[in-house]
Amino acid sequence: MPADINARGAHARTALITGASAGIGAEFALQLAARGMDLVLVARRRNRLEQLATQLKEKYGVSVTVMAYDLADPGAPKSIAASLRDLDIHIDYLVNNAGYGVPGKLNTATWRTHSDFIQVLVTCVTEMTYLLLPAMQARGWGRIVNVSSIAGLLPGSGGHTLYAASKAFLVKFSESLFIENQGTGVNVVALCPGFTYSEFHDVTGTRELVSKLPKRMWAEAAVVVRTGIEALERKNPSPVVIPGWYYRWIALLTRLIPQSLLLRYMRRRAREFRNTE
Repeated sequence: MPADINARGAHARTALITGASAGIGAEFALQLAARGMDLVLVARRRNRLEQLATQLKEKYGVSVTVMAYDLADPGAPKSIAASLRDLDIHIDYLVNNAGYGVPGKLNTATWRTHSDFIQVLVTCVTEMTYLLLPAMQARGWGRIVNVSSIAGLLPGSGGHTLYAASKAFLVKFSESLFIENQGTGVNVVALCPGFTYSEFHDVTGTRELVSKLPKRMWAEAAVVVRTGIEALERKNPSPVVIPGWYYRWIALLTRLIPQSLLLRYMRRRAREFRNTE
């Protein structure tokens, strides 16, 4: 395990993970618990969180606190922060992971649907960071992972209109935080995976579409999370981390190919992995 995680002794540090009930969020909980970190798990589904908490406490002997919140509620970040204060829990490691997709074109969903989406993927991430970062800076140690996507590094595509835009925000937000926090002991990274085995595509109704994609385009959540954790502990970290050679290669190509060609390509191929209706 990274030496500085347990510099203050076993279970001295605590991680808060949003969207912790499944997929990448649950995998972060597993891997951080295995490194001896106490946890605060946040998601809507309390029963899922409690099952995971029981598993982690029994297997790793860490403390796990469950907080069931709907992050589409604008008051959720302040309520979470207030609960942390009441419980005297200090967060050293923040994983802004909660996210989902809204299928279809912009006007095929209600504005409330889009407003909730922006609240969860953009506003909540920013506010949670705003609320928890100062204490990390004061203690001289902190880690922030913003789970973005390779979509945030590529041109936008038809369908799921706000998804790539929200993930691009997380990339730029992370880069700025990275610069602002150099020398403070706080490391920040935007984790940008491609297609990852999880329930994400079942929720968005695109499982049948994406199941036709080549195997090389898929990654296990365990690999994605391990890449993010290791990136934060490097001596010379980077603010943007892309798991897997395939997507690193794609990200490089997007810097070399003219934008007009990329947009034409995305327009033609989007229906293979997005609900564009």
